[in-house]
Formats: sequence, structure tokens, C-alpha cells
Amino acid sequence: MSTEAPGRALALQILRRMGEAGQPPEQGIRFVNVGNESYLRVIEEEYLRLLLGEARGSSFKLVQGYFGAGKTHFLYCVRDVAWRQGFLTALVGLSSAECPFDRRLAVYQAVAARLSLPPAAEGEEPVRGLPAVLRALVEERAAQLGKDALAGWVRDSYERANVEWHPFRRAAAAFLRAAAAETDPDPALEAWLLGEPVPPSALRDHGVFDAPAESNAFGMLRSLLQTVVHLGHPGTVLLFDEMDRTLSLGRRRTRELGDNLRQLIDLCSLSELPATLFLYAVPPEFLTQVVPEYPALQQRLQAPVPLSRQSPKAPLIDLERMDLDPEPFLVELGERLLAVEEAAYGEPPAEADRENLRRMAAAVVENLLDVSHRRFFVKAFIGHLDSRRGDPKGRLLLGAARLKEILRHTSEALATDEADDEEFRDA
Repeated sequence: MSTEAPGRALALQILRRMGEAGQPPEQGIRFVNVGNESYLRVIEEEYLRLLLGEARGSSFKLVQGYFGAGKTHFLYCVRDVAWRQGFLTALVGLSSAECPFDRRLAVYQAVAARLSLPPAAEGEEPVRGLPAVLRALVEERAAQLGKDALAGWVRDSYERANVEWHPFRRAAAAFLRAAAAETDPDPALEAWLLGEPVPPSALRDHGVFDAPAESNAFGMLRSLLQTVVHLGHPGTVLLFDEMDRTLSLGRRRTRELGDNLRQLIDLCSLSELPATLFLYAVPPEFLTQVVPEYPALQQRLQAPVPLSRQSPKAPLIDLERMDLDPEPFLVELGERLLAVEEAAYGEPPAEADRENLRRMAAAVVENLLDVSHRRFFVKAFIGHLDSRRGDPKGRLLLGAARLKEILRHTSEALATDEADDEEFRDA
């Protein structure tokens, strides 16, 4: 089997991240991705290339999946595809305490802080945060046009642009002018662009008299997305990950969350959001407990079938429907992990490794009935690969007793991880 593999440094990062936490890697996820390729093809071909690319439109998709079904993994995959198409991205984890979707300013602040350019090279950290992105764009234009032309570029390419909220355009233009002149931008400008509290008098010299607030946060978000396109990038992909334990908001806050989602979906049909794709990942309870409370939102999210090659315009991506059944899925995932391990350590897999992979995949599917078997399998298989590396007996076939022992140890490790997660959330 021919399987794409990363460079050694990235391969080591992937194995560490997935082996320690059973979580998707920050970069290089395409090397270990399995089972959702049909969704990704639709996202790339129908949206990133056509709707957002040629038509400069926008779209909203709701991503549904139970805990362990791969919602975060899927968002990482979409981000990877978007980066390879040149899109800026922002991956935002929503929580009831730190960044709830019912609080617009918190959402804007999270997007501005996590806005990222595509990484310059494999495994390299991307430029992240709106101020850093704007500086990088200035440096990019300086390399293309020469430093003497930068002031004209800011004036002609942005100051006259059709950015909805004028205070945002003035603040961003002032920041760009300072960066083009190679002077340190006013710290208050950077704070304002990030949505942080700024005294009303701090930016008067720049023609900015409004402070970031709940009332203007969506105007700031729309202006940010318009700015990305006006400054020469193909568009933005915003990825919101609603954690499974955040559905306990009170009725008022839940109503505000639903209203914000409805407004966001409506904005996607207007020209105010050029070249923007929104993905909002939720557990199935969101569709049964939250959406039915708001008929206007339910009407926008209803569809006879979920998104697929046959129904690419559907608003729902259902991660309970994957391209492969559970056991073939785990076998294919294991093959990809073997390729990553070979890239990391230079040891090609033996036939015994592949037979052990098949045995472990079958044992995991037989013993775990829910979708969390994917994370379980990743930890168990990578742990097995680590334990057998350098051991002369490590390439022997796994018997039933050894498989049972591996599954028990993995179950105990995952139980400890989940307990630690709960303790951290409650702190």
C-alpha cells in the first residue's frame, strides 16, 4: 500500500500528540486522516474553489457528531485543506465560561486572536492573531512592490475599500500605515483590533471614537472578513467547536446563542461576508434540544438529507455517516500510523505489524460499541508500536491475552485522562 507520509520532524510531532492524548495533531492531519474524504472533497470543490473562490460567496455548515466521533479532527482537516488553498482560518473552541457563542464580543475576540495565515512550510507554526497577520501582509507587499510603494498600497488597496464599519477600517488602516512605515503601531490600535477594552480617547488621533462592545462585535467581525479579501487573500474559513459539555446554558443565553446563529446564517446569503465559510461543530443534542426551540433557526438548518456528493448544498455534515465501516476504518487508520512511524524512525513495518494491526482493530471494535473507539484505538496502537520498537520480541504476533492486556491498560489510561480533564474544567 502506498501511503503519503510527512517529514521526520512532523512525523514525530504527530505521534507524540496522538499517542499522548489521542487527539488530532495541530499540523499534518492529512497524513492520518481516514473516512471523511468525501466530505472534504465537497468542501474543497463546491465551496473553497467555486462558491468562495470564483463566486466570492459565503456559506454556513453545521457539523454533527457524538463525543469521539471526530468533530475536532474534522475541523482540523478542513483547516488543512483551506490552508493549502491559501485561505486564512480561525479555529475557535467555544465554552460556556471562556468563549460562549451567545456573547458576540467574546466570539470576535477569539476569532481575531486565532486568525491564522497558512503555514509557510510543513510543521512550521503559522502567523496567528490579527495584528501579526496584518504585519505579515505588509511584509509580503513590501517584497512584491518595494518599500517606497507601500504607503500607496495601503491608500489605494484598503483605505478606499468597502469595509462595512468605518471605525474598523480607520483602525486597520492606521495600523497598516504604521507597519508600512516600519514604525511600531500604537499599542492601543493593536488592542482595539483584538477587541480589547480601550479608553475612548486613546484612538481619537486615528479617527476612531467607538470602543469594541457587544453592540458592534458582529460589525467588527464582518469588517475583519471584508478586510481579508480587500488585502488580497482568497477568503477566510471560521471553524467553531462547541464542546460537548456546554449545552447547560440558561434559557436566556440559549436564546441569544440561537439568535446569533440565525443572524450568521442569514449574513452568509448577503454580499457583506465575501469568501467566508463557517463551520459550527456540535453534539447531536444541539439539534434535538436547542434548534427546535427556535423555528427560524430550525427552518434554516432543516434538510431532507445531510451533505454528500449527491447533496452538496445541504447545511448539515453528519459525522455519524463515514466513508468506511468501523473495522476497515481502524485498519486504514493503522496503516497511516505505520507510515508516519516509518517516517519518524526509519523502520519499515513488518508483515507481523500489519497482522497485529488487523487483530487490534477487530478487538477494539468487538469490545467498544460507541464511536470513542477511534481515540481508544489510536492510543492503544501507538502505545503498542512504542513498546515493540527496539524489542527483538516486539514483532511477534499478538495473542488474545496480550491484546486483552493492551486494551485494559489503554482503558485505564483514558479513564485517568478524562478524570484530569474534569478536574481542570472544574478548577
